[in-house]
Amino acid sequence: MKNALLIAILLMGTQIVTSQDWTTPIIDGYGKIKDFKNMASLPDPTKEYNVVFDLKDEREMEGTNIGYFKIARLINMLGANGISADKVHIVAAIHGGATFTALNNEKYKAKYEKENPNAEVIKLLKDYGVQFYVCAQATAARGIEANDLNPNTELGLSAMMVLANYQIDGYILMP
Repeated sequence: MKNALLIAILLMGTQIVTSQDWTTPIIDGYGKIKDFKNMASLPDPTKEYNVVFDLKDEREMEGTNIGYFKIARLINMLGANGISADKVHIVAAIHGGATFTALNNEKYKAKYEKENPNAEVIKLLKDYGVQFYVCAQATAARGIEANDLNPNTELGLSAMMVLANYQIDGYILMP
């Protein structure tokens, strides 16, 4: 009898956890989350979230670069748990395989024969307050000029400098 009750409770808990819908409450359409309450290690509204992302991967997730997806997901989780935008400070260093994601639509289309699928999420994240720095070393190595870049990004001397400077300033590295 005790085993049957325990199994019923576990199944009910599993059903509650898995029945929730995926949502994008802050960055509309990007970085979907399931909003769970009463979980361990929830966002803390008394803290400032200073995070620097290392965007170097060319992989995609749901149609955009995985790095932008992760940034949107973090913002959605924080916002769904009551963390206001003024307590969230995010910087992204774009380099390596992710460098071409920062091209403006014209240059991206010339290279890939399609619109840049990252342009919309970059704009939404920038509007939220995310700062995007594209590695000038990476752009130089790829023949990319400053005017080839998405207007919501800016050149930084190098991704290494962006990552080092922000970590020195207390930002947590999110690979």
